Parts: sequence; C-alpha cells; structure tokens
Amino acid sequence: MQGRVSYIENDLRDVPLHRDDLVVSAHACGGLTDLILERAVEAGACVAVLPCCHDLKLADLGGLEGWLDGPLAIDATRVARLRFQGYRVFTQVIPGDITSKNRLLLAEPATNSD
Repeated sequence: MQGRVSYIENDLRDVPLHRDDLVVSAHACGGLTDLILERAVEAGACVAVLPCCHDLKLADLGGLEGWLDGPLAIDATRVARLRFQGYRVFTQVIPGDITSKNRLLLAEPATNSD
C-alpha cells in the first residue's frame, strides 16, 4: 500500500491529478464539491464525493427547484453534468446515523469501464 495513497495539504487547483487517480471527498462544503468534480473531469479521473452544505444562492439548481428541494436539485444537476461530460454515474445513500449529509455520488469516465 506504500506509495499508493498521498496526503497533500494544498490548494486543490494546484494538486496534480491523473487519469488513474480516484479523487475522494467527504463533506466538501458548497462549491468545493463542484471544484472537486471539475478537477476530476479535467484529469479524466474517477471521483467519489459526499456533498455537504449546499449553497442555494450560488449553486446551479438546474431549474429543478420547483420539483425538488434545493440540495437534491443541486446534486441531481451535478449528476446530469457528469453524464453530459462522458461519465458513468452511480448514486447511493449511506446510513443516516453515520451522517445526515448522506448522498454518495460515484463517477467514472465511461471509457474506463467499456
């Protein structure tokens, strides 16, 4: 396992990412989740995020706020964006007794699994 996992404390925009990376975040507040998704897509990397603290004023709700509550609309829009960018997306809900922010979004480039 040595050399396979790195802990880097740095601005996310300055962290080098590669196609064979798995970018993971838990409780990346507000727009940080979007930055993580953007960086993973730029690199063509797989990604797993547990979104947190949705910023309803600044986030893209995809026009879904009439049907869905704000945080769910934001996450559904993230899924749609990833699919449009060529990603295969998997969603899960983890147990609420672990965290109330429990929507897990997993995505991989569609070319990785074909």
